[in-house]
Amino acid sequence: MPAAPRIISFSAAVEAQRSVPEAERLLAGEPQLTVWNHYAEETGQFFAGVWAATCGRWVVRYTEHEFCHLLAGRVVLTSEEGERLEFGRGESFVVPAGFAGTWEVVEDCRKLYAIFEPR
Repeated sequence: MPAAPRIISFSAAVEAQRSVPEAERLLAGEPQLTVWNHYAEETGQFFAGVWAATCGRWVVRYTEHEFCHLLAGRVVLTSEEGERLEFGRGESFVVPAGFAGTWEVVEDCRKLYAIFEPR
């Protein structure tokens, strides 16, 4: 009999993974990205955790669906068509697979995320 699934608490310590946007995607600033991935299910399609970034702007092309809830800071997402949406602390949003545009951190931010990668 397989083991029963465990509840995952985001209060548990996990190793931070640090990165920067790829040089060809970077449009402004020198953003530093940090992710604490608390959950990755076995098929590799669903992930959840905490993400933080310092100010900057870069090109994004989503293959995944992402739910975001901002814990701190301010971000602006602008689509290739020019639609501009700004979100701040306490606000939630979904970036659907297929979205292309820019992600800009205008105030250092921290968010909860849940990502589903369709196959």
